Amino acid sequence: MGFIDVFLLPSAWIAFLTLAFLEIVLGIDNIVFLSIVTSKLSNEQQPKARRTGMLLAMFFRIGLLFGISFVMSLTKPIYSFNTSWLDGSISGQSIIVFLGGLFLLYKSVTEIHHKLEGIDETHNNSKAKNSFISAIVQVVALDIVFSFDSVLTAVGLVSFKEFGYEGAMGIMILAVIASVMIMLLFAEPVSNFVNSHPTIQILGLSFLILIGVMLITEASHLSHLKIFNTEVGSIPKGYLYFAIAFSLFVEFINLKLNKKKSTPVHLHDSEIINK
Repeated sequence: MGFIDVFLLPSAWIAFLTLAFLEIVLGIDNIVFLSIVTSKLSNEQQPKARRTGMLLAMFFRIGLLFGISFVMSLTKPIYSFNTSWLDGSISGQSIIVFLGGLFLLYKSVTEIHHKLEGIDETHNNSKAKNSFISAIVQVVALDIVFSFDSVLTAVGLVSFKEFGYEGAMGIMILAVIASVMIMLLFAEPVSNFVNSHPTIQILGLSFLILIGVMLITEASHLSHLKIFNTEVGSIPKGYLYFAIAFSLFVEFINLKLNKKKSTPVHLHDSEIINK
């Protein structure tokens, strides 16, 4: 089935829209992390860093789609162990996810420490250049971790048998491009909002800690890790996203209340005369 013929099918559009929506949901973590990492850069560099990081991540994700056989090979066990109290099998995917979780924990805790200690980072030319490159590398590195879930989800949703190789690849690639373009539109307002509200920054870093813990447990689950014959389960992402959404809702109410309290009350002329 040709590329054009595929998009004449309603099922292809359903698969495309569903996958694009899931890519956006999975990319929320990236937007939060991107906002926090680029907040240390100058105002002129922040938009460039966001665009560069997300576009590089998009090309990497598309590359993984073309190397789907390589991605699938990473899910196979490369080392197994079995002791009296601990057993499991380690795969390439579980190693990458585990390292990603550790990286998020380290980065989030470090950023919270810097904010609590009031550490100010200056932006001279050499440091600004290093910070810019560092921000791009961190965004792409984190996207590598989340790309595996994204690619495996895409392959599970889009049938190569129904749409053919060209059609299925076309749907998945266009869904990735569309989701990244939408996230780029929202990246700047989200970053501006996060950077202008310190409490939202701390909340976002706390979310990243939760996501880091989730990735570590996910890596244990992918390794079928058993401790005293009890297998480590994964944390359902729905619970995590609900907790994040609820916390944001409460924080928005607090911001609204604080804004009302800080708004000066203007007395009418008659009230001033009576006083």
